[in-house]
Amino acid sequence: MLEERKNIPFSPPDISELEIEEVTSALRSGWITTGPRTKQLERNIAEWIGTNKCVCLNSQTACAEMALRLLGIGEGDEVIVPAYTYTATASVVCHVGAKPVMVDIMPDSLEINYDEVEKAITERTKAIIPVDIAGIPCDYDRLFDIVNKKKDLFIPSNDIQRKMGRISVNSDCAHAFGAKWHGRMIGSVADFSSFSFHAVKNLTTAEGGALTWRSIPGVNDDELYRQLQLLSLHGQSKDALAKTQLGAWEYDIVGTYYKCNMTDIAAAVGLKQFERYPDMLKRRREIIERYDAAFKPLSIETLNHYGSDFESSGHLYITRIPGISVQQRNEIIIKMAEHGVSTNVHYKPLPMHTAYKNMGFDINAFPNSYAHYENEITLPLHTCLTDEEVAYVIECYKKILKEYI
Repeated sequence: MLEERKNIPFSPPDISELEIEEVTSALRSGWITTGPRTKQLERNIAEWIGTNKCVCLNSQTACAEMALRLLGIGEGDEVIVPAYTYTATASVVCHVGAKPVMVDIMPDSLEINYDEVEKAITERTKAIIPVDIAGIPCDYDRLFDIVNKKKDLFIPSNDIQRKMGRISVNSDCAHAFGAKWHGRMIGSVADFSSFSFHAVKNLTTAEGGALTWRSIPGVNDDELYRQLQLLSLHGQSKDALAKTQLGAWEYDIVGTYYKCNMTDIAAAVGLKQFERYPDMLKRRREIIERYDAAFKPLSIETLNHYGSDFESSGHLYITRIPGISVQQRNEIIIKMAEHGVSTNVHYKPLPMHTAYKNMGFDINAFPNSYAHYENEITLPLHTCLTDEEVAYVIECYKKILKEYI
């Protein structure tokens, strides 16, 4: 028997008094754009992840795009992306004028199909953008094996590419802040890693993101950081904080670049979220383990978030109901909503969207992506959930699914 109807949102931000007080302090400080709090958040993230540098910008999308621009990727180049992802993975390729080369996912997982990645590489390929979907790291060993095997095809077009000597692995780890792969933090594994701090993510700055990278032999990390500052702030040689120093008003514009810096108000939220983050990750794991205990004995397919050589950030709890149609999946979502439980779908494959159809992509060429999409339902997974609410979600889902499995 179901308890009294509850109202359980899908992914509300977990904001405490700590964040509110820090934002208030930022507002009272008289400095609200990019400044000391943004720089502190960058240092905290770099130290935690184990990279020399980190740049915080206004979105994961901006981070991913700036990484492509650092690499000099543009017109005539190709970048391999999965069909089963959010648009930001592929749209950044279009932003820089390159061609997104889309491949399917694996038949038995949501990871990019590594065999198809290998086949898709040409002399024009400059980067691969895999996705750590739901916060679960993809197989980076396999990806680096592929790009090293294909070195003979690689034609560099700027100094960073020449020093790398191969295709760059640019991870879309929007979901994976805090995840680990073979004992290393995600953010220190791929060549470039782009995190999201959007309102629905594990750690939020309302809007925001972070870019980290592995040090490249022969490339100075401080110089890369400086280039990213220029790219994200109109090509201006001094940021606003530096210009406030006495007599230091004058600046230069060294390129007609972009505007995607993070503000200190956003960073204020992030600084306190970061302090709380270990406990938030622990709570996500507790909820996942409760869901797993309830659903794995049934014929509901779930993702494996924790293993001997990897650890998820626990961002999404993705389920599949084998054998149901899209119509039945949508019925289940409506029935869950009628019980007050908001669910979601991750993802509608890119070739099903108008923008990508107009580029010539056809979902029929991506059968694994469609097969996963048609019976996928994502349950609420966030740190505002109480144990009682988790139990209610489980009870509702099991009751409704009796009609379908």
